[in-house]
Amino acid sequence: SQLIAHDKEVYDIAFARGKDIFASVGADGSVRLFDLRTLEHSTIVYETAGLAPILRLAWNKQDPNYIAVVLADDPRTIVLDVRVPSIPVAELASHSAAVNAIAWAPHSSCHLCTCSDDAQALIWDLTAMPKPIDDPILAYYADAEVNQLQWSAAHHEWIAIAYNNTMQMLHV
Repeated sequence: SQLIAHDKEVYDIAFARGKDIFASVGADGSVRLFDLRTLEHSTIVYETAGLAPILRLAWNKQDPNYIAVVLADDPRTIVLDVRVPSIPVAELASHSAAVNAIAWAPHSSCHLCTCSDDAQALIWDLTAMPKPIDDPILAYYADAEVNQLQWSAAHHEWIAIAYNNTMQMLHV
């Protein structure tokens, strides 16, 4: 089935774990939820201020109520609770340049890793949500802008990051 829901280009799509739900983000600045059982419509759960484009999304691997999103050219990561549309449950703002990638811990519902053009990979503990989360619990400084990261599903203590022509394994 072809779905037309966004008003502009779609940048990312992800499925929630163990559910019929998936979400998309795009240039129109919205996060939209879809249900495989009723594809005729979608639900907008978040729109950015000024409709700034949203580039990436990641579902929490343990709790499908939470989604993290990355805005275009923005140093913040927005965490959403799909049960409370329109209002971010957390804004993670310790990067000093655009965030490039995000990954939830595969073994924990409250840990998220972000990486950025500021050459950092940051791990956040979100246990205190909805109280503000001001600082990450761990920070790694790379030699250049970190473009991508993956948190190993099989070995929870390892995160892979990529920068320049380098991949590096972080033991956390």
